[in-house]
Amino acid sequence: MNKKHCFKINKLVRDHMTEIIRSHGIIVYERVMEKDEYIECLKDKLLEEAKEVIASKTSDETLEELADLLEVIHALGKESGLSIEQIEEKRISKKQERGGFENHIYLDHLSYK
Repeated sequence: MNKKHCFKINKLVRDHMTEIIRSHGIIVYERVMEKDEYIECLKDKLLEEAKEVIASKTSDETLEELADLLEVIHALGKESGLSIEQIEEKRISKKQERGGFENHIYLDHLSYK
């Protein structure tokens, strides 16, 4: 007797993932989310991808995870009515005003009177 296995996924996936899964003969149950739910899932995905960047051990793994993180940033920006150019302009502006992270500065503590 063949036993059917069901795996609950409950997360946002990339656009072609369901096609890829189906190509392996697996039945997929999917739905298209409304905008509010989609934005919340993008925010969850942002945290998931950031954690994967943190967990990456090699340069290749870091590249993969940063690319995933950037894809989520693009999607979240688009859903918020922002272009990647606007985001990049803001990044540059903040870098000019406050600096970047090139100098590896770690703020240990502060003291004041």
